[in-house]
Amino acid sequence: MPAVADVGRRAAEILDRMRAHPAYDRLHGSSMKYSSCWATFTGYPAISRWSLERDAGPLLVEALRVLALKAAVFELSGGDEQAAELLVPAPVDEMIHAVLAQFTLMSRMQADLGVVFPHATELEEFTYTRGCVTDAFYAAAGWGEQPLRYWLDSAEVTRRLDLLNAHYQAAGLGRDGRSHDFDFDQLESVVAVSG
Repeated sequence: MPAVADVGRRAAEILDRMRAHPAYDRLHGSSMKYSSCWATFTGYPAISRWSLERDAGPLLVEALRVLALKAAVFELSGGDEQAAELLVPAPVDEMIHAVLAQFTLMSRMQADLGVVFPHATELEEFTYTRGCVTDAFYAAAGWGEQPLRYWLDSAEVTRRLDLLNAHYQAAGLGRDGRSHDFDFDQLESVVAVSG
């Protein structure tokens, strides 16, 4: 891993350059519009009293910070994708996906800034723990205290998802909302008969 201070300094520069980029406002707006497609059961819902309207903006800030950190590590490690795949809490990681879904804008920003925003699902680990190197890089960037509402340890995310899964299953959804047995044709005819 590159030196913590070097990563922090470079990440802060990258984030400042992202914000100054002519496409930044569009990236911000597009990432927020993606919210109508978000159908998650395991990322954002781990946040207590989660509300997309209230939490999307702060989560976007955290996602952009992490993308800047990952870009800095990637650059300073000579393009090491494994090193750049930092441990990140599930809610923040989910917002990263929303940002990276703006593929054209992110591609343009990468080219203009001369940086790479790495992300490889097969390299992701969901074992974020407070005090890990990601937190050290974040602090070195000068961004202050991480909002603990979103920066949840993986053990806490697991605990919360276990609670959520009990509710999902009671509503007829499989674990993590990955399946259900609703037959919409049957449900439609039941509604028609009872209506």
